[in-house]
Amino acid sequence: MARLNEGRVVLITGAGGGIGREHALAFAATGAKIVVNDLGGDMHGGGRDDHPAQETAALIRDMGGEAVVNGGNVANFDDAKAMVRQAIDTFGTIDVVVNNAGILRDRMLANMEEAEWDAIIAVHLKGTFGPTRAAVEYWRDQSKAGNQPDARVINTSSPSGLFGNVGQTNYGAAKAGIAAFSIIAGMELGRYGVNVNAIAPVARTRMTENLGMTKPEDETKFDALDPANISPLVVWLGSPESKDVTSQIFLVAGDRIGVAEGWHRGPTAENDGLRWDPNTLGAVIPDLVKNARPAAGMFE
Repeated sequence: MARLNEGRVVLITGAGGGIGREHALAFAATGAKIVVNDLGGDMHGGGRDDHPAQETAALIRDMGGEAVVNGGNVANFDDAKAMVRQAIDTFGTIDVVVNNAGILRDRMLANMEEAEWDAIIAVHLKGTFGPTRAAVEYWRDQSKAGNQPDARVINTSSPSGLFGNVGQTNYGAAKAGIAAFSIIAGMELGRYGVNVNAIAPVARTRMTENLGMTKPEDETKFDALDPANISPLVVWLGSPESKDVTSQIFLVAGDRIGVAEGWHRGPTAENDGLRWDPNTLGAVIPDLVKNARPAAGMFE
């Protein structure tokens, strides 16, 4: 029996370690051919090292799978185009893009430097746009040529972007932008045979290990923070089985998978077709806020 992603070509950014490496191994185990992208920088985006991506590729080959390494920077538009082109030149096509690469530059807003804002927006938000844009151009051309793709984009948002987290105005804004990007891209790209979804994961990685996310002392117990817990959903979303799922944001942690329900219009006041007078809003807005559903929290 054919495996879930037999023969599909998958580009995974930030696949040199953590969640990205687990995605790569899990996709390979279901028959996919992998482009392992990783710049190899530290958690703040500094430096460069080819070894993490090479190690992931070697692990895939040890499994009997196929993998190539790409050391491009997702925040560089030319590099993003080149990694998609490498997938096509090496394996003949590209079927799935998993935008996973990320860094942290946490800081309270009053102390945040411009460079700390720009770096996060570049890696997370532009780094999602670039590889997606390059792949979409290929898929659109294939569709117009009569070769309708069965393609997928899986982006990485965060509970910080959906619910907020103190000290992460930069990171949360980027991750909220990725959620919106995913919803809108899914609306636009269905005509070309492309589904777009996003995940908001919670797991232990080098970016979260300083937040008390330690391994359980009893190794026989289920490790709810193991980054490998995130990958089954991503692998399924990249498969042909997910053809009817698009423009969704999934919350995933441990053994839990949930669908984020998004924004809804809450309590509303109208003014009989007239423009509001700001002097009257003191009697209106507090009651609307009081009657609104409380925002969900990071760990609900």
